[in-house]
Amino acid sequence: MGLLSPILRNGQDNTLIWWCPGCDGPHRINHGSGPGPRWGWNGSVESPTFTPSVLITWTEPANLHALDLLRRDLADAERRRNAGEQHVKVPQAAKVCHSFVVDGQMQMLGDCTHALAGQTVPIPPWPTQRDS
Repeated sequence: MGLLSPILRNGQDNTLIWWCPGCDGPHRINHGSGPGPRWGWNGSVESPTFTPSVLITWTEPANLHALDLLRRDLADAERRRNAGEQHVKVPQAAKVCHSFVVDGQMQMLGDCTHALAGQTVPIPPWPTQRDS
């Protein structure tokens, strides 16, 4: 991963990566030519604009934020597995980060599942402990 600016990194195959303050993690898009979905990019490394919107979706354990509940669920899953149940299901929660990235600002849309939904925030500098 290469440094383009304090807020933007580049990866292989025309990938651009930035830090999302709502998700507290990196987001990436592909631009230019190549396979798969591609976004437009205004070429600015200081105030990037990507088109169209950036939609990131994933699932994670529903009790991820509550360690005690997660421990209980894992103990229950172990008990059921020892009882011979083949498939143990851990409850999952759908997560969404959907934004327009315009002039270095993330316009968080209302379908975001994080605390910044509906707000416009600048793309922050890449956290120094995660610099490459």
